[in-house]
Amino acid sequence: MKAAAKGSKPYRAKASKLERKNYKWIYLFLLPTVIIFLMFYFVPIIQVFLTSFTQWDGFTTPKFNGLTNYINMFKTSGFIYALRNLLYWCIVGMFLHVGFGVLTAFVLFQKPRGWKLTRAVFMIPNVISAAAWAMIYRFFFNDEMGILNSIIRLINPNFHVRWFYQSPWAFWAVTITWLFYAVIVTLLVLGDLMNIPAELNEAAKIDGATGWQLIRHIQLPLCRGSIGTSVIATLTARISMYEQISLTTQGGPGDDTMSLSILLVKGVTDYRYGYANAVGVLMFVIGLIILGVVNKAFRMNDSDY
Repeated sequence: MKAAAKGSKPYRAKASKLERKNYKWIYLFLLPTVIIFLMFYFVPIIQVFLTSFTQWDGFTTPKFNGLTNYINMFKTSGFIYALRNLLYWCIVGMFLHVGFGVLTAFVLFQKPRGWKLTRAVFMIPNVISAAAWAMIYRFFFNDEMGILNSIIRLINPNFHVRWFYQSPWAFWAVTITWLFYAVIVTLLVLGDLMNIPAELNEAAKIDGATGWQLIRHIQLPLCRGSIGTSVIATLTARISMYEQISLTTQGGPGDDTMSLSILLVKGVTDYRYGYANAVGVLMFVIGLIILGVVNKAFRMNDSDY
């Protein structure tokens, strides 16, 4: 009788009315967030898009110039190198950076001796700003008094490499400033691993699954969402990467470490705001493409269970 009552039209109508009433409160609490998003994100994005088609120095009234800024951007000598470096950094970030973070998460999930201390120590570099790390690495890679070259000269006394100022070493020196600091990836994946129901792991072990089979067929697939999120965060961070490059190589030597963010800032410092906004629009579009491709590849909208 109770089941029938719950399935009756009056009951459904009453439940629907209560849901609509609750929605009003949800919308009310969402309103401040929507207002902040419109004011500080949506409107500036629209402004950046519109002014990317203008000649604008940041002070006078923007003058429409069509696709001139985009044409000039593609003609800029460092633009192709910036795209090339972005591609390389995305490949390195997706496989090595995210891979290292995922591997660390799976090791910590096994709770080996000292795993809590390791987790705490692993987090320390990530509470330091990217600018501070860039300055630290300038001394680390210094040819005369840097730790790295001093150790190498114990084996080869004649070794001299100015890592941030010689090609092709500059690209890899900049890459190392962020490559192994994957604590966000580790925490995301470790959270997913800890949320896997113990019954699944136990059932697989009873069925004779080995440790590798357990990881491959159960744990890794159930961490799909966190790994996909990590890939998105890593790739979009490579698009906007600026401090590590600006404080170490300034995009050089030549264009070895040139990036879109360096081109954008150079446009601003040269009072070419229209051109800088064109670079910003391109960065935004690349970010959206990455978001869509990774969402599709990792099926992040699908349920894990």
